Amino acid sequence: MDAFARLSLLLLVSWLAQSCAAPPPPDPVAPGRMTRQIVAERVSAVVVTDRRSLDSWVLRNFSSSQAPGDADGGSAAPITSDGYFLTADHVLSRMAGRNVFLIYGQGGRLAPAKARVVWRSEAADLAILHIPVKTPYYYEWTPAEKWLSAGTGVIHGGIATGFKSGEGKLGTSLGPEGGLTRNRRFKIDIPLQPGDSGGPVVDAYGRLVGINSAVEFLVPMETAFFIDSEGNRPNTRMIENVIRNDRARNSGQH
Repeated sequence: MDAFARLSLLLLVSWLAQSCAAPPPPDPVAPGRMTRQIVAERVSAVVVTDRRSLDSWVLRNFSSSQAPGDADGGSAAPITSDGYFLTADHVLSRMAGRNVFLIYGQGGRLAPAKARVVWRSEAADLAILHIPVKTPYYYEWTPAEKWLSAGTGVIHGGIATGFKSGEGKLGTSLGPEGGLTRNRRFKIDIPLQPGDSGGPVVDAYGRLVGINSAVEFLVPMETAFFIDSEGNRPNTRMIENVIRNDRARNSGQH
């Protein structure tokens, strides 16, 4: 057996061992005021529009008279200090021939910037965007090597309901990340609205669990009842690798 085959076998055995293990009890710490402050400092919106600039709209405090009437949008999560954001791919579903902007919180002061699409996956409903500005307020991932057990307290930072929704809990256990781990979908018991798509789901310590992806409703007899919202957690090492390669390709432009 050659070295590559042995490494592949070890990775497979490790992944099987992790996937079969029972998750530990959830962290009992609930998100509090500090968690919400972390989210508020990093609030980020994605706007897809035919407009070439959003400066007048933002400078006028998002006045309805200045709003782009053709806009599609959602939320995003800053994940590095140099302008990379994670969002949901479906937020960009109608971007062909149009401009994509990110409005980044910058610690409380909102500023728009034209975004470049670095990577997209329709199957995973994930996308990475980049803006050519410093983003000192960004999210650290929850540790890849640790469990995120069902029942762990979370809040979300989507622009539609993030600032008025209560805390919730993970409805899905996520095991430690391995070399073979792909994108994983998880449930949270927080109602979402369409503008929340792509926004961060964070734990009590303000660390990124994943991003909002979808909301599920049961609709019997013309009445909608909330069931669960869904988020996505990518392989964080894969995301870091995509960003590392993009930095290398664009090192003379950053």
